[in-house]
Amino acid sequence: MTLIKSISGIRGTIGGRTGDTLNPLDIVKFTTAYATFIKRGLSNPSEGGASETVGSPLPGSGRGRLVVGRDGRISGPMVRDVVCGTLVGMGYEVIDIGLATTPTTELAVRWHEADGGIIITASHNPTQWNALKLLNSEGEFLTAADGAEVLRIAEAEDFDYAPVEQLGHVVHDDTMNRRHVESVLGLRLADVEAIRKRKFRVCADTINSVGGIILPELFEALGVDYEILNGDCTGQFAHNPEPLEKNLQGIMDKMRQGGFDLGIVVDPDVDRLAFICEDGRMFGEEYTLVSVADYVLAHTPGNTVSNLSSTRALRDVTEKHGGTYAAAAVGEVNVTTKMKEVDAIIGGEGNGGVIYPESHYGRDALVGIALFLSSLAQKGCTASELRRTFPDYQIAKNRIDLTPETDVDAILVKVKEMFAQDPDAVVNDIDGVKIDFPTMWVHLRKSNTEPIIRVYSEAQTMEEADQLGKRLMQVVYDFQ
Repeated sequence: MTLIKSISGIRGTIGGRTGDTLNPLDIVKFTTAYATFIKRGLSNPSEGGASETVGSPLPGSGRGRLVVGRDGRISGPMVRDVVCGTLVGMGYEVIDIGLATTPTTELAVRWHEADGGIIITASHNPTQWNALKLLNSEGEFLTAADGAEVLRIAEAEDFDYAPVEQLGHVVHDDTMNRRHVESVLGLRLADVEAIRKRKFRVCADTINSVGGIILPELFEALGVDYEILNGDCTGQFAHNPEPLEKNLQGIMDKMRQGGFDLGIVVDPDVDRLAFICEDGRMFGEEYTLVSVADYVLAHTPGNTVSNLSSTRALRDVTEKHGGTYAAAAVGEVNVTTKMKEVDAIIGGEGNGGVIYPESHYGRDALVGIALFLSSLAQKGCTASELRRTFPDYQIAKNRIDLTPETDVDAILVKVKEMFAQDPDAVVNDIDGVKIDFPTMWVHLRKSNTEPIIRVYSEAQTMEEADQLGKRLMQVVYDFQ
């Protein structure tokens, strides 16, 4: 059983002992700490805390406003009830938007002019997991510094609940999905007319979570004929929810039978996106961002950003269009921070996360779908034909499970020392250790979301990529 406190929020398995899992007592503690952090920022905006990242309390109410949304996980109703009750006890007005995607909740914070929000989702983690993802008033994830302050408040249990006369209340809003779809259709580069004329037929696997609610709304608005696999929002995930090829044989087999132009896969909270070609082959999760960026850059030249564990193909495509590519540490907030720094017009992560600032600074599968279909419609090509237009790299994604005795910092130091004198190696240690070679790279880092070390490697062939990754994994095994 696990409880992880990181830049990605508070994440853990449900059930078990307090302090070791995400159970009701710990949910109360971390929700209260976040609410305290936001309240202090509202009261003293010049003294750090939430500072410029929060909005304003409701006129005349003396309290703030927070949005809460959740994915379809089995534990979702329990966690929501604990979260909302705690926020009411802190004196907040709570806007409960119900079953909603992560990007929908992010947008809802802005639309409700709220002071922040909590997304109840463990993203790609299996059924027994859940998490609290914490947002500022822009609907963006807290910075590392702000997240650290929330954790400090939680550990100190420096709490002050509202007296009975100042208790908050919950307001329900079930309009956010519709508004999210409308916002996607309104994007300048979402060519709705071309998509409708193309008369696409798609098959989508929504893993029995909130994608099964909102994707049909998007497809109908775009005039796309569709079939949904695993579309019941029960939280009973039909397979491992991470949208990797090994987990997607069901929809890949369906695509091989013919009759569809595109396969679409999302994770439980719909911020990651993977495509499957019309012939049943993976388009490549790494190439979701590459393909959408290529379309955007063709219409709006500019700069791009992805994290250190993402394919070099984005750099190649960006430079082809005359832009500049920059890399960020892994984690959505790190990517969005770098995007603002370099004025990137699109960015994201190689796990299928598309961040398009014209919509908002958050990974959004709905935005990715609309822009990808626009690209296919304008080019008049198939998904497999589009895939062949991009530089072809192969990326191997391996992992090492951690034990309590694993000294990750010592391992990373050892790896850096191994390659420090190699004239062909460029070592980057802003997030774990990444070693760039002329024709390949390998990245070793501790996960923000699971008790593992991720080992990603990329080369011209899968065999070369896997060999490079396994070489680094052996270093870890030998060190343990």
